[in-house]
Amino acid sequence: MQYHLGFVAVYSFLVALATFLAYEFILISYDGHNLYLIWIHIINYKILCILSKLTLSPPSHEVSVRAFFLGYTFGSGILIYVLMAESWRTFGIYAAVLSTFHLTEYLAIAFTNPAVLSVDSFVLNHSTAYTLAAVSSWVEFLIERFFFPQMKESLVVPLIGIAFCVLGDLLRKAAILTAKRNFNHIVQDEKASDHELVTHGVYSICRHPSYVGWFYWSVGTQLILQNPVCLILYTIVSWKFFHERIFIEEISLLRFFGTSYMKYQDRVGTGLPFISGCRNFRVD
Repeated sequence: MQYHLGFVAVYSFLVALATFLAYEFILISYDGHNLYLIWIHIINYKILCILSKLTLSPPSHEVSVRAFFLGYTFGSGILIYVLMAESWRTFGIYAAVLSTFHLTEYLAIAFTNPAVLSVDSFVLNHSTAYTLAAVSSWVEFLIERFFFPQMKESLVVPLIGIAFCVLGDLLRKAAILTAKRNFNHIVQDEKASDHELVTHGVYSICRHPSYVGWFYWSVGTQLILQNPVCLILYTIVSWKFFHERIFIEEISLLRFFGTSYMKYQDRVGTGLPFISGCRNFRVD
């Protein structure tokens, strides 16, 4: 069992966050903050990674390095929110939300389905499209913040975004915790011997709560950043992604569970607007 890797992730995240904030406290208290001193953080991060490699076995080391990165990201978010101009603050909130999502994604799998746990469970390298989407949102924020800083100073829109992110992430994690060993980040083509159809808890509300949660979380991140262009693009692209993903996954679920899944489809919707899933698949 790999439960201990979850504790490694939590410990490493907290060490990195505490170290980051300690350095910042010292710099602000004695010298004021100098952006050039970012190199101190880079060196410290490298030192943490080296110590991890020297003291931990390969699986734990790989987990630790990623958790260090997320701890530093969370700390950077706090720093941006506290020290930067008002038009930068929402980016600090976004950084904290992003790092929290990826850390808890790993922890949820670590403590519910450790048999399939890997460093990919952080979903940091989910796909090229995911990375491009994230980078695009940063570019839009920076361009709009440079030319129209007043666009990034609203209070209401980011609060709505935070609500979307918190509720969406809670729904996704509730789905993982409810499904337990039946949950996997990868759509399964073959039915495992212990694979069961989960229809209770959040699955009694919608058939794909993990996808619903992720959809609204992704939209919420763009509301936090107040990115009008990426808000529209994220909504469209995420909807198309989950439309295809749900259709493909339900083909497998219909093969696995047959009429039981058909009856479940009749009772409960997918949870996402205008997505009905696979309703015309013949079960032999």
